[in-house]
Amino acid sequence: EIGGPTQYWYVEPLDPKDPKQQFYNLSKLGDSRYDRLPFSIRVLLESAVRNCDEFLVKRSDVESILNWKETQSQTVEVPFRPARVILQDFTGVPAVVDFAAMRDAVMKLGGDPEKINPVCPADLVIDHSIQVDFNRNQCLTQSVLPLCSLRSDSLQKNQDLEFDRNKERFQFLKWGSKAFRNMRIIPPGSGIVHQVNLEYLARVVFNYDGYFYPDSLVGTDSHTTMIDGLGVLGWGVGGIEAEAVMLGQPISMVLPEVVGYKLHGTPEKLITSTDIVLTVTKHLRQVGVVGKFVEFFGPGVAQLSIADRATIANMCPEYGATAAFFPVDDVSIQYLEQTGREAEKLAYITKYLKAVAMFRDYNDVSQDPDFTQIVELDLSKVVPCCSGPKRPQDRIPVSDMKNDFETCLGAKVGFKGFQVPPECHSSVVPFQFSEREYTLSHGSVVIAAITSCTNTSNPSVMLGAGLLAKKAIECGLSVKPYIKTSLSPGSGVVTYYLKESGVMDYLSQLGFEVVGYGCMTCIGNSGPLPEPVVEAITKGDLVAAGVLSGNRNFEGRVHPNTRANYLASPPLVIAYALAGTVRIDFEKEPIAINSEGKEIFLRDIWPTREEIQAVERTFVIPSMFKEVYEKIEKVNNRWNSLDAPSDKLYTWDPKSTYIKSPPFFSGLSITNAYVLLNLGDSVTTDHISPAGNIARNSPAARYLTSRGLSPRDYNSYGSRRGNDAVMARGTFANIRLFNKFLNKQAPQTIHLPTGETLDVFDAAERYQQSGVPLLVLAGKEYGSGSSRDWAAKGPFLLGIKAVLAESYERIHRSNLVGMGVIPLEYLPGDTADSLGLTGRERYTIIIPEQLTPRMILDTGKTFQVRMRFDTDVELAYFHHGGILNYMIRKMSEDAKDSTEKEQHV
Repeated sequence: EIGGPTQYWYVEPLDPKDPKQQFYNLSKLGDSRYDRLPFSIRVLLESAVRNCDEFLVKRSDVESILNWKETQSQTVEVPFRPARVILQDFTGVPAVVDFAAMRDAVMKLGGDPEKINPVCPADLVIDHSIQVDFNRNQCLTQSVLPLCSLRSDSLQKNQDLEFDRNKERFQFLKWGSKAFRNMRIIPPGSGIVHQVNLEYLARVVFNYDGYFYPDSLVGTDSHTTMIDGLGVLGWGVGGIEAEAVMLGQPISMVLPEVVGYKLHGTPEKLITSTDIVLTVTKHLRQVGVVGKFVEFFGPGVAQLSIADRATIANMCPEYGATAAFFPVDDVSIQYLEQTGREAEKLAYITKYLKAVAMFRDYNDVSQDPDFTQIVELDLSKVVPCCSGPKRPQDRIPVSDMKNDFETCLGAKVGFKGFQVPPECHSSVVPFQFSEREYTLSHGSVVIAAITSCTNTSNPSVMLGAGLLAKKAIECGLSVKPYIKTSLSPGSGVVTYYLKESGVMDYLSQLGFEVVGYGCMTCIGNSGPLPEPVVEAITKGDLVAAGVLSGNRNFEGRVHPNTRANYLASPPLVIAYALAGTVRIDFEKEPIAINSEGKEIFLRDIWPTREEIQAVERTFVIPSMFKEVYEKIEKVNNRWNSLDAPSDKLYTWDPKSTYIKSPPFFSGLSITNAYVLLNLGDSVTTDHISPAGNIARNSPAARYLTSRGLSPRDYNSYGSRRGNDAVMARGTFANIRLFNKFLNKQAPQTIHLPTGETLDVFDAAERYQQSGVPLLVLAGKEYGSGSSRDWAAKGPFLLGIKAVLAESYERIHRSNLVGMGVIPLEYLPGDTADSLGLTGRERYTIIIPEQLTPRMILDTGKTFQVRMRFDTDVELAYFHHGGILNYMIRKMSEDAKDSTEKEQHV
């Protein structure tokens, strides 16, 4: 036992021969409740014990977590200090911009700007900037035609263009890597953040500053949960909340319920991890796990590889949970060994986790902890499937794809409908491409992308795709040249084993050559389609299809011209590319007819699990991982030669259209607010703050043109997240935004005082010029989708003071709180429709001086709403105008106190 405020915890050496390396031995708490806690809650408990200082973390917090079984349903708030933070560049650039601006602000307040540094380790992986401008050695973007002669391969061309577009952002990030302590930047061309995290960055157990403790993290990307598959507890948070964690603040969270998800049975031989995760996603959406942890257990887990578990954990946001945890077991240790981790680390990881009862044997039922609720899945019942056409939770068995698409074609516009008139269902549009005539119809595949860390991290499905490609080539099959095919692996290891196993050549022959290392099509960086294809789609008003091995398929995300988008395993992506349409029943119809007139069915070319496993055992080996990751921070020569400032304060360029000092640091009630937008259900962060290309007729385009840029230099919204002027104009700029004021999809609204239809930004600007506050009305799941701090910052800059919705996605609600935008929620049973709200009313929200979490407020109408500040800490942020202002004042005061003490001494 040790003295001081934490004297009641046992600290002892992990190895008696090395007394300097210690750990907090939770097994010696002598409390039977510990052994019944879910393994994920044990991680929260250890963090609370280790950080207990009776200030930020109190003994009562430890007791609340230890008493989880009783307190989980009581909305009990506890602090959590993750071991590290992970960022990607779309969300990371704004974070580094905010850190730079905070240094300026602290300097102005008389503090020491160099005290603004990440307190806990932060890794930023640049993976969101690269786009599929080139594929199959074709240049598809007219504005970059001169680059076609530079090199002969798509990968190099896309990487060159990525650097040309983003040089200013990359210089800024390189400045940040030098200016800030405790921040590591992984350069572009290295891979996808979550796969790099899984294969390289994950510690599983930290050995730091004389202590062993569990690895844990938060990340500025909703799919941070992928690391849960390795037994590292992590989840996505808003960029604003992540910045506070980087500055040493704990996350304030409501102690979650934990749903136990029991897996049993054995998957059929044709089933992939993608089929399992799409089945789990639909199942847990039906169960309802929003805001909860899901923890997997049962004998079926032992049959899943870490890559399989990571695939399931990756799509945690799609089924709505906060985390999807697989405790560490022997399979986890084998994966660490396979990915090249040192034997010494494997030894202390195993020893520590066993010492604190966090090492799992999934076949030992005596280890099964208590759960809030238990649901089960029989893996033998899983069938090959896809999800779509507009949401990841809308699973469709492959055998039903044809019928489902044709039903959606005529159904009313919605998540499962396009409302195409019956007489148009058989429309066929001919077009010319590469001097040959082709036809497109509803359901024609125009994008087929093997993309996203969801699947490219999994050797079994990647090698399965390669073997399927090999068999397809041997049968004489090919992919039509107008289909935009691409392969964007999550790390260089994937390319390594695809080449070594001999399947890379076959993938390339079908058009699936490596086009870049990054998220690419999964986040909407799919690049342009050939003009003849776009013209044919437009002419026939066709519902064209994209098929991708990603995790998100929201309308308007993948590409503006693919109204139907399906998530599928990498082998199925190739299968639908070969077929050229999603209107096919693979069980009854041939995938194609080869040059000899022979019908080839999917079953003829689908590899067996035994074939895949034999190749994986031979070619996915530790030396590959070691070779790739030993040089990961130095492999990009353009990054290495990039000049960047070395000053501790950033010198802002007033002419920059990428990096700009933000305006966030400058009576609480809302009076007579107008409604800027009247929205429905499932408004995603893609609708609120798009990441894709900047439309030429948009307010952002007009702004960039006024700064002397031509359309070829616009780049994407995601790449310009360091510039508030662009991002404010890009807020609600998605062409698929459905505003009830207009009763159609458009990035526009009605300026209520005049009745004019304007772009959303232009309308908001008029309201702001009149000094009028704004409100947004919305339905269920407002802010679902990717974690984007600009989906909160943008509305803040438009003058939106509050959002009134039926429910919120967890991360987005937190982001709104962080920016000082009030998340209001209808009381149970109330909706805009039930209350007869049209959005043309004006609203007054009375906010009393004394606030309590989840307080009910008057609206000046006949109904009340709940204010979704869920914790006292969130209320403190609100009183300070948001979390960043709170942190600046706190750190400035701390710096002044420190200076005064030094002067006194």
